[in-house]
Amino acid sequence: MLDKVKELIGEVNAFNTTSKEEIETFRIKYLGSKGILKDLFAEFKNVPNDQKKEFGQTINLLKNSAEEKVSTLKEAIENAVEEKGVYGDLTRPSEPINLGSRHPISLVKNQIIEVFNRIGFTVSEGPEIEDDWHNFTALNLPEYHPARDMQDTFFIEKNPDTLLRTHTSSVQVRYMENNEPPIRTISPGRVFRNEDISARAHCIFHQVEGLYIDTDVSFADLKQTLLYFTKEMFGKSKIRLRPSYFPFTEPSAEVDIYWGLETETDYRITKGTGWLEIMGCGMVDPNVLKNCNIDPTKYSGYAFGMGIERIAMLLYQIPDIRMFYENDKRFLEQFKSVI
Repeated sequence: MLDKVKELIGEVNAFNTTSKEEIETFRIKYLGSKGILKDLFAEFKNVPNDQKKEFGQTINLLKNSAEEKVSTLKEAIENAVEEKGVYGDLTRPSEPINLGSRHPISLVKNQIIEVFNRIGFTVSEGPEIEDDWHNFTALNLPEYHPARDMQDTFFIEKNPDTLLRTHTSSVQVRYMENNEPPIRTISPGRVFRNEDISARAHCIFHQVEGLYIDTDVSFADLKQTLLYFTKEMFGKSKIRLRPSYFPFTEPSAEVDIYWGLETETDYRITKGTGWLEIMGCGMVDPNVLKNCNIDPTKYSGYAFGMGIERIAMLLYQIPDIRMFYENDKRFLEQFKSVI
């Protein structure tokens, strides 16, 4: 019997847990009204007289060990809870990690790409440093063409044949040179023009241009594509196309959406008309197709282009285009919650 008690003392000393339920089960097992110690004390009367002293001391040692073990484990759990409450999660980094945010231009560009991806447009990209052929000549802008003056160009090291692209139409030229119709692609990217920087203009900005070439493509196809885009992007279902001029499309048009006149802001941004210009478009000029080795007697197509900054300024009501390039954290952190 004495050996059994000593064995129980070893079990008590070895017991360890961080569970309140297991501690309570342990307490009941040894110290409860029907526990092991109660049975051992009841057995004390049957122990021979010459062993009673040692047996009694050993039972008391078991009792003290069990009580001390329960008290120690409970205190450890309480201290852990208190420490977590004061200091928080001690496994976290010592310095807070700030949540980043996407730039509004990236947000709008990705949204535009997603809208056109749904109707089969793929993304094509090209170099920002271009040659004269891809940026001008292939797009029906031969040397000395007056429309070249509309795009104040940055030339590289005074080389008249190397420049910073003035539009992403150069990407479309490269795509047509390397792919056969049917072609359905959009070309997002950064472009450069030698313009004075103001609240409404910048020498660096971003465009998304689209191109669709196939047999029997009509102006009606273009209009339906643009109507779909304005519904998905702005939630607006009313557009109008005004005649315009672009060297690489014929006929050409400016696209307006009816923004409405519900608020004071609507009056301000639409100048009281309710209409807002968002992009240019038109049917691809046969000369452009011919320059890219596409038979204009067999194929036709349409193209469109818009400024990403302009779209972002409309969607987020940003009054000054310069805010996109100043890297002001107070401005950029406003877009943390935008996916």
